[in-house]
Amino acid sequence: MSREDSAIGAALPGLAPRMIGREAELSVLARALDAVERERSTRIVTLVGPPGIGKSRLVREFLERRRKGSSALRVTSGSAGDMASAYGVFTRLLRARFGLSDGMDKDAARAEVRSQVAHVMGDRKVGDVIYFLGQFIGLAFGDSPLTRAVQDDPAQADLIRRAVLKAFLEADATHGPLCLVFEDLHAAHDDSLALLRYLVEYLTGPILIVCAARPELLTRQDDWGKVGERRHALLELTPLDEAAAAELARALLAPCAPRGGEDAVLIDVVDVVDARRAESQRQPGVPPELIESACSFANGNPALLEQMVRICHDQGVIEELAPDSAGGPRWRVHLGKLSTARLPTTVEDAVNVRLAALDHDGRQLLEQAATIGPVFWSGALFVLGRAGCQAPELWGEEQSDKDLDRINAALRSLCDRGYLRKQSESSFAGSDEYVFVHAKEREALQKRMSAAAQRRYHHAIAEWLEQQVAVRASEEFLAELATHRERIGDAVRAGLSLLDAGDVARGRYSNAKAAEYYARGLSLLGDAHVARRIDALHDYGDVLQLAGRIDDALAAFREMLTLAYRLDNRRKGGAAHNRIGRLYRDSGSLDDAGKHLTTALRLFEGARDERGIASTIDDIGKLHWLRGEYQEALKWLRDALARRERMGDRRSIALSLNNLGLALQDSGEFKQALNTFERSLAIRREISDLLGVVMSLNNLGMIAQDQRDHRHALELFEEALEVARQVGDRNRTALILTNIGGTLYRSGDPDEAVRVLQQAEELCDELGDRLGLAEARRALGKAYMLRGDLEKARDSISRAVDLFASVRSKVHLGIALRTLGEITAAGGWGSAHTKSARAYFARSVSIFEETGNELELARTFQAYARFLTTDRSFVANMAARREAVTMNERAEAIFGRLKVTAARLEDEPTLPTGPPGQPVPTKSSVGPSTGRSPAPEEPSFPSPGRASTSS
Repeated sequence: MSREDSAIGAALPGLAPRMIGREAELSVLARALDAVERERSTRIVTLVGPPGIGKSRLVREFLERRRKGSSALRVTSGSAGDMASAYGVFTRLLRARFGLSDGMDKDAARAEVRSQVAHVMGDRKVGDVIYFLGQFIGLAFGDSPLTRAVQDDPAQADLIRRAVLKAFLEADATHGPLCLVFEDLHAAHDDSLALLRYLVEYLTGPILIVCAARPELLTRQDDWGKVGERRHALLELTPLDEAAAAELARALLAPCAPRGGEDAVLIDVVDVVDARRAESQRQPGVPPELIESACSFANGNPALLEQMVRICHDQGVIEELAPDSAGGPRWRVHLGKLSTARLPTTVEDAVNVRLAALDHDGRQLLEQAATIGPVFWSGALFVLGRAGCQAPELWGEEQSDKDLDRINAALRSLCDRGYLRKQSESSFAGSDEYVFVHAKEREALQKRMSAAAQRRYHHAIAEWLEQQVAVRASEEFLAELATHRERIGDAVRAGLSLLDAGDVARGRYSNAKAAEYYARGLSLLGDAHVARRIDALHDYGDVLQLAGRIDDALAAFREMLTLAYRLDNRRKGGAAHNRIGRLYRDSGSLDDAGKHLTTALRLFEGARDERGIASTIDDIGKLHWLRGEYQEALKWLRDALARRERMGDRRSIALSLNNLGLALQDSGEFKQALNTFERSLAIRREISDLLGVVMSLNNLGMIAQDQRDHRHALELFEEALEVARQVGDRNRTALILTNIGGTLYRSGDPDEAVRVLQQAEELCDELGDRLGLAEARRALGKAYMLRGDLEKARDSISRAVDLFASVRSKVHLGIALRTLGEITAAGGWGSAHTKSARAYFARSVSIFEETGNELELARTFQAYARFLTTDRSFVANMAARREAVTMNERAEAIFGRLKVTAARLEDEPTLPTGPPGQPVPTKSSVGPSTGRSPAPEEPSFPSPGRASTSS
């Protein structure tokens, strides 16, 4: 139950009226559950509304009605507001699902989880499932071939973990329908929302997902209602109308209503002078003045109606009496006090009135709790109460028990009065966990405290947290510890705690959250703890690269290099140079990449770091591959493979085989490439490396495409697409859709290619994947061109060029400019466009000469020469013809030196020039490799036509 939607029954006994004014919303929930149970399919309902509008009460009412109907539905809930970690809402959900109680022994908890997962999953790799589920609930389990395979690849591990969660929930639902309730989603971290979006979109089976959030969720995720499409209903809860609000007020005030001759007892009219009014108050029913006052303040908000009744109680307008003969509540209304009571007119006024009703001890306890945060623990309050105290001469247990009893009694009283709510379980053994019912009350308490008191409290809280074992394994508690340390001026220790929080978040593959922690931690740490700063900069750069923040990642690695140099730490310096080299390679700065990778290798060799040596040799091999220097690439890549085979790291072996296969493929050695990719695929299947399986299937599809076996290529791409969707990797899904579209237009079906490529374009746009979006638009340009729609073709490729330029991928930009030149030339629009086409080809040549990418340079020479010899503008231009001959000769020389076969080059249909609108033949000819350009394998920049990997 959400802390802001709690019923007044927590404050005054008997105030839990029936649901009023929400029958339409209840019907939507009922229909969704009926579909779940009848069709055995997943449905989602999201409830959105301001605090106190009744979201949680609506969910509770719906589930209670279902239970009365003997529904077999199993319900599990989690609230994002209770935990600040990246996956806090799933932590609560899964702990509740497995029945892990407060303070439960770790070994007993692990045994319980293993037993329940084995029951749900049968013999389907229980070890893998509990390893990944354990990361959500803070339990460490032993590793396996799969978990070892992804330890150094946070992006891949994250995708596999959410696929494991999906598989577990679907298997669990086969034992009976499930209802998963996610509350306070507006407070959820982006990582939690991303995971929930994945489940909403891909989860199958008899599962009802109910989400509750404030409107801020729709500000953060403006397309939330579209996720899951037709199976997702979005309900925006509005205030109750006047009639419903009055009805709810009467229900809340029902204990005031006279029953069976008790009028004089229940309604005190001593202070009412007007006799006629006194007489009216003796009539059965709740006093209308009370209803009017409550409704006027609440303005249709159920929680504010409850708050008004609570305030009337605190102000003495309502007096509790002994229960009636049936044990029900009875209240006396002092109407005379209604006109003199300090009743609120605004929410802020209501907060002040409520806080004013507290005695000194209650207010001080709440101030201490407010300093801890929205969630707090009785153990911390116990320590705060003793801050600054001297120890007695003899410290006896009875004194501790007395202090603890006093605090617990005060907390119970505050819960009864609606200020606090006790949680069903606690994060810390030996302490009860509480939350504030109303955030505004906590905020008001914080503002009232002096700076000296706050500093004293923060210091004591930090010391208490430091002693709690659970803090070291929890990113949110480490961040909370850092906050308290920062507020007492201990910036260095606060920074160290935030770096620890970043490590925990990164270990759980919460990369966005990890980046936040590292940035804040490094800022606070300053120049202190250099060795710790070096490690943090490496990991910070890693998560920044995964997020596509290339410039920021480069800055982090450069600072890491500087610090390693000062300490003469060659191993760390090698790692920094290696990562900088990869980033330069990603952006097409191949010469700079080569300098850094060569330096990294030299430093790793000096440090005798075998793993670093093998990885860098592999990176240098990929650099030669990018340049089109295939024989040199093969030499380096085979060396890296041999070293990794000696180390026995199967995931790295599969990666080296994959990279070797790419170089063999591009050098025309299709048989060897096929064998190498199949060996890589076999290992990846064996260790359940699902993302690796996607990449290997994709690369096998590219082999089939090279060999003009378009049917087999489509089969492989479709299988890769299915696995990518299974693990929820939307980036690779978009990549493979682009490859499918490319295969379709190569096989002579540009109409279907356009349809598929538009899906890829839409998905990349939604993901914010600018490089993938540019590649999809480039492919769309080719498909439109083959369909004869040259205006759309030129628009698509022009937009692709702009995107390639914005992400600074020179290889992609050069390829896109070449394609734009072809399309512009094919249009036959006149001399101005002929001049533009020539400029596009010339820019493409310049880029590939600058980057040293000879293979793509040769392809551009061929396309440029074809343009100069076929365009009608150059028919009588002998200088242009001589230029074309020179370009063809240079291209043939490059192809001969690189030993690239003609069959390898004929990978994509191209266009002859002609008038606009004329149907275009789809015959193949030697042309550009726009879908084939080798590119880096790190996740931040997948190459066109190829899935990305990590070294």
